[in-house]
Amino acid sequence: MTPLRLGYLYGFVAYLLWGFFPLYLRLLRPAGPMEVLAHRIVWSVVFVALLLAAMRNIGFLRALARRPRALAGIGIAAALIAVNWGTYIYGVNSDRVVETALGYFINPLVVVLLGVTVLRERLRPTQWLALGICALAVAVLTVDYGRLPYLALVLAFSFAGYGFVKKRLGLPAAEGLFVESAALALPALAYLGWLTASGDGTFGQVSVWHSVLLVLAGAATAIPLLLFAGAANRLPLTGLGMIQYLAPVLQLGCGVLIFHEPMPPARLAGFALVWVALIVFTIDAVRHSRHTRAATRLARQTETVATTP
Repeated sequence: MTPLRLGYLYGFVAYLLWGFFPLYLRLLRPAGPMEVLAHRIVWSVVFVALLLAAMRNIGFLRALARRPRALAGIGIAAALIAVNWGTYIYGVNSDRVVETALGYFINPLVVVLLGVTVLRERLRPTQWLALGICALAVAVLTVDYGRLPYLALVLAFSFAGYGFVKKRLGLPAAEGLFVESAALALPALAYLGWLTASGDGTFGQVSVWHSVLLVLAGAATAIPLLLFAGAANRLPLTGLGMIQYLAPVLQLGCGVLIFHEPMPPARLAGFALVWVALIVFTIDAVRHSRHTRAATRLARQTETVATTP
């Protein structure tokens, strides 16, 4: 299998797993959102530690300890992903899967917004149009919900911020996930210990199957992230961007078709505006990528001609 096809396979499986993740989270009831989050963190550390041990790649910790700025960045990334995971679990457990799907639909546009506000990037007119349509969609959904769709916004901004920090750190997927989860492991363990002592924990109290599912939450967290990293290393950004909408589409399907969450006309109109914004954004990204590749090829050809005797 060629690297490109393998990249698409990794990406498809990663987004497929993320798309059906609400079904997995529902199986973890009656565990509350914070308990699920704590188990997700703790067992992610265990799973990735075993993976790194199998790869004989523990030595990276010594080099990382000599980079205080990287450690500070990891702390920020850990906080952002904890907020993202906790908000998502809360959304699924409170029967708001549709709103969580909205967050991942608008995430690419939030990434562009971060580029403007944080990196001072200049946007093309089509990108401004996509952001404007997205803002209109949020306004429509605010009227429909009677409030800001804050779950969607927290998910979109926390994951966009997490991706921004991760890009700056440049750590490999497994190593980065291990350190981020390890930074959260002590508070998570303390919380689980408090739950157990107070008799409010569900681990070992519901059924063997329920406890096994809580343990497997670590693998369910790590595997899609590792597959995504494999896809990102093999695919162009346009290819990766085209398949990233698979997860929120599946999440929306879970919310409407399986969990029977309401989708009134106003909410549907808001989602339709988001999809229009994404279409505009994707078309612009594809065109810009093609123009960039064409300009690069022309520059190389010109350089070759100029250096030919």
